[in-house]
Amino acid sequence: MLSNLEKSLGFSLNDFNYLYILCDYETLQKKDITLEDFVKKVKNSNAKLLQYRDKISDENIIIKNLKYLKENLNIPIIINDKLELIEFADGLHLGQEDIYKIHQDKKIAIKLLRAKIKDKLLGISTHNEFEILEANSLDIDMIGLGAYKNTSTKDISNILGDKLSYLAKISKHPVCAIGGVKVDDKIDNARFNCVGSDFLN
Repeated sequence: MLSNLEKSLGFSLNDFNYLYILCDYETLQKKDITLEDFVKKVKNSNAKLLQYRDKISDENIIIKNLKYLKENLNIPIIINDKLELIEFADGLHLGQEDIYKIHQDKKIAIKLLRAKIKDKLLGISTHNEFEILEANSLDIDMIGLGAYKNTSTKDISNILGDKLSYLAKISKHPVCAIGGVKVDDKIDNARFNCVGSDFLN
């Protein structure tokens, strides 16, 4: 039986370190990369998922960009944080603090999210053993786990390094390694390498 994530991907997860691309719109602008050029690069890669993160644009631009990504790429597009824009994406990714904004009880928060997004993909960020074990009891499709290494796009105090592989083993959900991950990294027990800056180099 295929999981919800596998149905969205169109294949069963038999391997590790699939490519999951993080499209940070602010980074694209800083590097003077158009969304069109970015999409061409994604098409030439073996990417299986894409997460769109945009902390700088107004809603109209974000919607326009999401529509462009959906029309031009044949992989699930996940929106970071912006639950109100879920109709334009195939899934949602939330950080720990974003879940608490919905409800102080995580189980209730995820139930409320599920009621809104139905069977669209839902991923949450985790950073340690406690958060992974907590995530194991939640109705989600995957977890982001990190940070693997230092990254230039976020201020990170918690670097997991090789410990990430050990922690990934205790997750019942597919694990996406996040934070300073490179395209070619081989990370045991991580189903996906979530790659941001390294993909643009």
